[in-house]
Amino acid sequence: MNAGDRVRVERAAQTYEGVLLPSSTPEHLVVKLDGGYNVGIDREGASVDVLESDVYDVESAQDEQSQSAIEFDDDLPTVSLISTGGTIASTVDYRTGAVTAQFDAEDVLRAVPDLAGMANYRGRVVANILSENMTPAVWQDLAQAVHEEIEAGADGIVVMHGTDTMQYSASALSFMLDTSVPIVFTGSQRSADRPSSDNVMNAVSAVEAATSDCAEVLVCMHADESDDRCALHRGTRVRKNHTSRRDAFETVGAKPLGEVDYDIDGESTVTFHREYTERDAADLALHDDIETDVELLKFSPGMDPSLLEAAAEDSEGVVIEGTGLGHVNTDWIGTIEELDIPVVMTSQCLEGRVCDRVYDTGRDLLDAGVTEGEDMLPGTAKVKLMWALANSDDVADTMQEPLAGEIQQRSTPWL
Repeated sequence: MNAGDRVRVERAAQTYEGVLLPSSTPEHLVVKLDGGYNVGIDREGASVDVLESDVYDVESAQDEQSQSAIEFDDDLPTVSLISTGGTIASTVDYRTGAVTAQFDAEDVLRAVPDLAGMANYRGRVVANILSENMTPAVWQDLAQAVHEEIEAGADGIVVMHGTDTMQYSASALSFMLDTSVPIVFTGSQRSADRPSSDNVMNAVSAVEAATSDCAEVLVCMHADESDDRCALHRGTRVRKNHTSRRDAFETVGAKPLGEVDYDIDGESTVTFHREYTERDAADLALHDDIETDVELLKFSPGMDPSLLEAAAEDSEGVVIEGTGLGHVNTDWIGTIEELDIPVVMTSQCLEGRVCDRVYDTGRDLLDAGVTEGEDMLPGTAKVKLMWALANSDDVADTMQEPLAGEIQQRSTPWL
C-alpha cells in the first residue's frame, strides 16, 4: 500500500474510499475522497483494501510542483507570501491528489492564478498549523520572518493565516514590528473546492492592499456577503464576529480603515477612509520579546474570586473582561488589591470604553490598582500586555498609550 493507490478504508462502522495521500504522521491515514475533500483516519482499528495501485504518481506530482519557472518582472512590486497554515494556504492538487509541503511562488499561482501579473512573489512557510494551535512562539517566528522579508526588499507582505485566531496574530505583529511596508493578513472561511469559496477574492485583495501606501498591519477579508469588496481592518481593532460567514470580520468601534473594490478583470482599487501610517514613514524595527504568562479572564455573575487567584498564581499579568463600564463583583476587589501583578480591565460590551470613575465599584477597582483598558478589545489587550511586560518599564502607562491604533480617541459604533 503506497501513496497514490486507490483504497477503501473501514473504521468504526464508517467506510472511506479514495486516493491514499502522504501522511505527516505514522498514526494516521490521509485519503482524498471522490468529492475532493481530504480526511484523516486513525490507523488503529482501521482495515484497508487496495482497490487499484498507482492511480496517481504522487512523487512526480510533488517534484513538478516544487520546480518554479516564474520569471522576475522588474516593473512589478515584490510581495512576500508567508504561510502559517489555514484553508487559504492549501497546496493540495485536487486533480492528482498530491499533497506537498512546498510553498513557493508557483504553488501560489497554481492555487490562485488570478494573482499572476500583479506582483513578483516570494513564498515562505513559518508554520503549518490550524490557527487554534497558534502560540506566542509562532508569533515571534512570524514577526522575525516578516522582518527578514522586508529587509530583503519586499514591497509588501501577505500573511496567510487561519481565521479563528487571526485577530490575535495581527495584534501581536502590530506591536512587535515597526513596519515601512504594508503587512496584510488574509484567510479563507471556505475552502477552494467549494463554489462559495472566498480564497481567490481575499488573496487578490490582500495583494492589492500589500502594494498600497498603507504601512500598517491589516486584516483583509470579505466586507459583505457579495463578491465585490474586501474590508481592510486595522490589526488591533478587528474581531471575528461570525463562525462561518465570509464577512465574519468586523472593525469594532469604527468603520474599517479601508476597502478593496474587487474587479474580476484585474482593475481592483484600494480606498482608505481614515488617516493611516504611510509607506516608508517609519523605520523598520523588530521588538519581538514577549511575556507568555498572561491570562484573559471573563467575569460572569456569581464567579468566585478564587478563580482570579488561580489565574494570577503563575501569571505575570491578567486582563479581565468586566461588565459594562468595566466592573466585577465587589467581592473581587480585595483579591485584586492583594495581587502584585498588573490587572487590566476591559469590557465585554466591545463597543464603547472602560470608565471606572462613574460608579463606586469602578472607583474601588482603581484604588485596588486596576488599569483601565480604554476601548481596547479584550484579546488585543491581552496581547498588548504580553508585549508591554517584556518591552516597557512602566506597564500601566504603556497599556493606556495608543501604539498601533488599538486605542481610539472616540469609539463610534459602525452600523
